[in-house]
Amino acid sequence: MNTVVSGIRSTGNLHLGNYFGAIKNFLQMQNDNNCFFFIADWHSLTTHPTPADLHVNVKQVLSEYLACGIDPEKATIYVQSDVPEIPELYLLMNMNSYLGELERTTSFKDKARKSPENVNAGLLTYPVLMAVDILIHKAQYVPVGKDQEQNLEMARKFAKRFNNIYGSETFPIPKSYSFTGESVKLPGLDGAGKMGKSEGNAIGLVEDPKSIRKKVMKAVTDSGPTQMNQEKPEVIQNIFSLMDVVSPKDTYDFFNNKYNNCEIRYGDLKKQLAEDIINFTSPIRERFLDIYQNEAYLRKVTQEGAEKARESAAKTLAEVRHLIGFRKF
Repeated sequence: MNTVVSGIRSTGNLHLGNYFGAIKNFLQMQNDNNCFFFIADWHSLTTHPTPADLHVNVKQVLSEYLACGIDPEKATIYVQSDVPEIPELYLLMNMNSYLGELERTTSFKDKARKSPENVNAGLLTYPVLMAVDILIHKAQYVPVGKDQEQNLEMARKFAKRFNNIYGSETFPIPKSYSFTGESVKLPGLDGAGKMGKSEGNAIGLVEDPKSIRKKVMKAVTDSGPTQMNQEKPEVIQNIFSLMDVVSPKDTYDFFNNKYNNCEIRYGDLKKQLAEDIINFTSPIRERFLDIYQNEAYLRKVTQEGAEKARESAAKTLAEVRHLIGFRKF
């Protein structure tokens, strides 16, 4: 059975793009692999969250993961900061990571450009911590999006470097996890780019119906088709792409035919899309509300997850310490 590791930063709500881009595949992945899913609260420190926000965000993301169907009986789900072996391996791996290669990473350059007042050491060594999250469980596979491919390459580089320096095969060289089905990249409601929280164009998985209706009705459209069967412009294709994943096929076909026959009424299209999104997310939202309020259950999940994660991490760290030369007298 393959070991797979994936994490999500504890910086707020999951959205439809997260679900169809990754979580839907995680639900299948946990049935066939030894999966470690973690809430990356140490990563979030690069943006300096307040203490209250840090805890609330962890609780939010954890509850949403569970509400979507991530099963702690099938997979190990844990909070990153509950595993103290991670920062020790992070320190050790930093000793073989070099300033030039870290400064050249795309994520560092982008974030340094956007927030020049907050170019902290954690931001610089972010790829090392990401690598440690993967390597500490000796993962063979990591599900990554396009924006994280370079960080996976860094993890591969650090694994090879450690193995070469210490003449070992301690770390498998992790590969990108290939899903059997194609991941859906959902567009945002603003008509440009993919759905994302930071872009402000996302619909949350546990968002209330009133907010969903308001957002969808504001989605960008055009003046309508002028020719039969004409190609849809991007802003209209975006709406149909959302409908394609949340609506019944006959609903999609109905509005697609209306568009092709120049009979489309965008108001009707968006009203139907909003209701279909609400129907899709309502069960997740209901489960989330139950889980979020169940402190005992969340405590049990995180404690058991930490125990499993620490058992795996401790074995790797002991091997690394021995190879480097840390020995007890």
